[in-house]
Amino acid sequence: MKGSCHCGAVEWQLDGDPGSITACNCTLCRRYGALWAYDWEGERIRLSGVTSVYTRRERENPFLEIHFCPACACVLAWRAVRPDEDGRRRMAVNVRLAPPEAVANLPIDHFDGLDTFDDLPRDGRCVRDLWF
Repeated sequence: MKGSCHCGAVEWQLDGDPGSITACNCTLCRRYGALWAYDWEGERIRLSGVTSVYTRRERENPFLEIHFCPACACVLAWRAVRPDEDGRRRMAVNVRLAPPEAVANLPIDHFDGLDTFDDLPRDGRCVRDLWF
């Protein structure tokens, strides 16, 4: 699966089955409207092209950095600021930047990143249900 920003300067690729896609309601994700597919940087996820990065500086120890295109401002991915104990960095790509037919039937998992930080019950919706 591949996705790109609007101007085509930055692309991502996710190899293999992305599994379910996450819709989060945190203060960033709800503003971006992103739908995330996860893996590890340099393993199944690759980002190519120059990105700009936003990190929430008001947090003492921010966990994520958001990668976006410096030309057209599309949000492409987030990446963990620090690697895990095994040296791997968690990463997610925004599947809204993929061709609709490639992601339309992927199930959506909802995550309450605003209040409880809990996974919410699956409601049967797919990516296409949040697009149209």
